[in-house]
Amino acid sequence: MTGARTARGRLRGFAIREWGPLYATVRTALVTRRWRAIPMTLTAVCLTSVFQIVQNQDWGYQAVQDIGSVRAEDPLLPALLRTPLSLFVPALDLPVWGALAQILLVFGIAEICLGRGRTLLIAYAATLAGTLYARLGIALGPDSPLGLPASDARVVDTGPSAAVVGLAVYVCWRYRARWTGTLVVVAMVVEVLIKNNLAGKEHIAAIAGVLLVVAVQWWRERRRPGQRGGVEPRPGTRSWKPPIRS
Repeated sequence: MTGARTARGRLRGFAIREWGPLYATVRTALVTRRWRAIPMTLTAVCLTSVFQIVQNQDWGYQAVQDIGSVRAEDPLLPALLRTPLSLFVPALDLPVWGALAQILLVFGIAEICLGRGRTLLIAYAATLAGTLYARLGIALGPDSPLGLPASDARVVDTGPSAAVVGLAVYVCWRYRARWTGTLVVVAMVVEVLIKNNLAGKEHIAAIAGVLLVVAVQWWRERRRPGQRGGVEPRPGTRSWKPPIRS
C-alpha cells in the first residue's frame, strides 16, 4: 500500500509539474468567461463546418477549391493567398468531425493561453511551413529522404492538422509541458515512419517551422534583462496562479 501511495504521489507530482500551469490557465478562463473565452475558435469551427457543407454541394465544390485549396503544382502566389483559408477547408477523404474536434480543442487552448493574434500567427506559420515544404520535397524527388514523388504535386493540401500540431508544440513549450511536447513530436515522427506520405512529412515541417519560431523567441528573451522563457503570466497576474483576493 505504501508503494502504491508513493507511486500515486509521484504521478500526481508529475501531472502538476507538466500540466498545472496550463490547466489552471484554461480552467480559470472557461469558468470565468465560458464560451466568451474562445470566440475565434468558435468562429473557426463554424467556418470549417460551412466549408464542409458547401464543398459537398455540386454548386459549391469549385468555389471552395478556388479560395481555399492548395496544391504544390499551383503557382506560388495564388497558393500563398489561399493558404490562410486552407486551414479551415476539411480534407474530403477524412471525417469532418476530426477536423472540428482538433480545432475546438487545440485552437481553444491556444486562444486562451496565447491570445488570438499569436494563435493565428503560429497556426499560419505552421501551415505555411508545410505548404512550402511540399514544393521543396517534390523538387528533391522520391530518392531523397526528405523528398516526395511528383504525383504529390496534385494532392489537395487542406485542413487544420499542420496548424494543430504546430500550436500543440508551441503551447507545450510556452507552458513548460516538455514531456507532452516531446510526445507530440515523437508521434509525428512515428506517423512518417509508418505512413510515409505528404501529410505526415508536412506535420514534421510544421514542427520544424514552429521550433524555429521558438528558437528565435528564446534567443530574444535571453537577451532581455530580467526576462526568461517559459510560462507567460495572464493579464492582471504575476504568474499563472489566480490573483489573490482579500
